[in-house]
Amino acid sequence: MKHSPAYRLAATILHGFDEYRSRFKEITADASRRFRDAAWREAQQASAERIDLYDEKVEATLGRLRRTFDDDVLTHFECWREARRHYADLVAKRLDYELAETYFNSMFCSLFHHRHIRNEWMFVYSSRQYAAHHSGLQLCRRREVGGDWEQALRWALAEAKFETPFEELERDVALGSDFLRRQLPATLLDDPHAEIELIKSVFYRNKGAYLVGRIRGGGEQVPLVLPVLHEEGQGLHLDTVLIEPDEVSIIFSFTRAYFQVKVVVPSEFVAYLQELMPDKPQGELYAAIGFYKHGKTEFFRALNRQVAKREDQFIIAPGVRGMVMAVFVLPSFRTVFKIIKDRFDPTKQMSRENVREKYRLVKRHDRVGRMADTQEFSNFIARKDHFSPECLEHLLEVAPSTVHLRGDKVLIEHCYTERMMTPLNLYLEDCDETETRAVLKDYGNAIKQLAAANIFPGDMLLKNFGVTRHGRVIFYDYDEICYLTECNFRHIPEPLYPEQELADEPWYSVGPNDIFPEEFGPFLFADVRMRKLFYQLHPELFDADYWKGLQQAIRDGRVIDVYPYRNKQRFEATADTGLVY
Repeated sequence: MKHSPAYRLAATILHGFDEYRSRFKEITADASRRFRDAAWREAQQASAERIDLYDEKVEATLGRLRRTFDDDVLTHFECWREARRHYADLVAKRLDYELAETYFNSMFCSLFHHRHIRNEWMFVYSSRQYAAHHSGLQLCRRREVGGDWEQALRWALAEAKFETPFEELERDVALGSDFLRRQLPATLLDDPHAEIELIKSVFYRNKGAYLVGRIRGGGEQVPLVLPVLHEEGQGLHLDTVLIEPDEVSIIFSFTRAYFQVKVVVPSEFVAYLQELMPDKPQGELYAAIGFYKHGKTEFFRALNRQVAKREDQFIIAPGVRGMVMAVFVLPSFRTVFKIIKDRFDPTKQMSRENVREKYRLVKRHDRVGRMADTQEFSNFIARKDHFSPECLEHLLEVAPSTVHLRGDKVLIEHCYTERMMTPLNLYLEDCDETETRAVLKDYGNAIKQLAAANIFPGDMLLKNFGVTRHGRVIFYDYDEICYLTECNFRHIPEPLYPEQELADEPWYSVGPNDIFPEEFGPFLFADVRMRKLFYQLHPELFDADYWKGLQQAIRDGRVIDVYPYRNKQRFEATADTGLVY
């Protein structure tokens, strides 16, 4: 039977998607082996490879389409309309149909340069509101507690079937069960039918493996996360137990690397996670388990729904306006939109491509809970009346090569999106003494943890950091970011005579990569009181030797992990397992 060009177009795209999914699954499945072998450097490389994989496979499929089909097929919208219909039929019974639809969208957008976005030619909206059918596959394993929390926790850890044994399983069981007895609500503890439920798949990331699920009983439920660590040359150990919704949300934060976890039915997997974290946007959860492109699709759909409500308009983001980026927000949507300006402040010696490369670096790098994930959009279109006049005027003024008016529409050729946070400088304006101390402590920890991951923020001003709803300090301005090992940290030389110290210009030479930590105080804080407090909290940040020591550790191949829970929550915090916030 001879198929139409549109059918063959759909089938070729689906073949490319299958190649992508096959390799994605291979990389993900090998996470258990990397954890077993404590192959942390390899784990970092695998994470970056999996992120790069999507664009590589899209490019390969695009090449196949161009070799196989004439231009009059690839550029004919009626052909794409028919191909969309065939593709929807081909993926109708698939367990990952929504990911396949996003791949189809990627092909269409690549060919048409993110123009002509219409639901009749691609999947602006999914081909079905719900999954075609429930898979019937068992996502979780369950065990009734029956009052024996030791036995239930022993089952939770032992049945995960790690390839490395626990060093002292009974010790971990005792610590974990004691924690649960002290922290769980009495109604749940006293229910003879309370049960532990855990997703069968293990969530791997960096140096940790996480068992994720919930405890149900007494008419209520609490989330449950069991972080398991593997020290090289030793057995496994349970590091802590997490049952607070906010703590679990931080584990899945948009500021961290994506999990490597076996996912058979993505929609059902994400639906379960959303039951544990109802405040998490669906797009963020898809991204958290590695499907960041479909996370972008879900984000775009959610944005369209919110804009259609017309509750508010896009406005200029509060805070100090950036030297490189123009930033605007839709206040009701908890997202910031960033556009690269046409002209930068004279102190910013960089190009537009330099800035885009910095954002690509962050996407591929371990964000250690301290850098916001971003999504990149091309040819973003909204109605003119969705923007406040002041916001639209500002965007047209600072980025006329990127922002255009087309009748009653605004076309933005390129932008980034990030989760909305309160700029640190604004957050500090409303803090009392205790809150100021806490947030400055976390600000310093953020800088240290970025450095441990071989990232130097460059511009460490308060305005370039934000505070999340959980009170965590996050870096979000990437135009001056670089690898820590590229920096040359120096002590300020002693002046030869007093007049040198009083001169307007430094009495010592300064190279392009030279950094003098002793100068950080006045640069970061105009408020002398805050400056003194920050120095008390983090004196090592002002010492060039501290930074040089971190550089040497990185050059020696040491992988320093940053665990997403507080040190005081750990059962047995050892000296060399990593950093915690």
